Amino acid sequence: MAWPDRESLPWYVAPLPERVEDLAYRLLPLIVLVNLVGTAFGFYYYIPQLGHEPLAFWPLVPDSPTATFFIAMSLLCWYVGRQRQWLDALAFMGCIKLGFWTPFTLLLFKDGFAGLHPLMYNFLFWSHLAMTVEAFVVYRYSDFRVSAVAVAVAYYLLNDVVDYFVPLAGTPHHTVLPPQAVDAATGFYTHPTTPHLQMAAGAVVLTVLGAFLALATRAEKLEARAESP
Repeated sequence: MAWPDRESLPWYVAPLPERVEDLAYRLLPLIVLVNLVGTAFGFYYYIPQLGHEPLAFWPLVPDSPTATFFIAMSLLCWYVGRQRQWLDALAFMGCIKLGFWTPFTLLLFKDGFAGLHPLMYNFLFWSHLAMTVEAFVVYRYSDFRVSAVAVAVAYYLLNDVVDYFVPLAGTPHHTVLPPQAVDAATGFYTHPTTPHLQMAAGAVVLTVLGAFLALATRAEKLEARAESP
């Protein structure tokens, strides 16, 4: 299959060297498989937390494995000729958001992760950063239509709302981190104020960043095409 053309775009929406992007397309089936394996591991990783979450909110709890599933499906759909722009936007924004948010929290609460094996800590840190790298190959085949970005923004804003601000059932549903513990009286997790606000701030900022980069990519593509002879 022919790879999509690499358009001449500013570095902030296309930061990867062309050879890295080309390598990603050359290894695309392997990348899809790795993301699906990561998705399975991620859902397994969340099993202890899901036991303390209302069943109706389980789909919104495992954020990172959901993002890796989106990127796997986005790449696969393009590869087989059944591309969906809304899926591309979900994949792009999810990998930007969770790819940065997880290392942010791992560094912010590093002392709390002292009991985590160094190999697992580094795996979580670098594998999530790799998600941000693969996000920046999506622009080669997606135009990030405004309607598609709107779908992704709605999804990730809903996620932020139930994760940090209005849980609707139980307590906020964000990923459990070291400052939290299970409240014996309610069966739900506690949410110490300062760590909770720090995590919420990171999530909201990254949702905005993902939406901005998706729309900026679209704008830069349209401008470049308008200027081309």
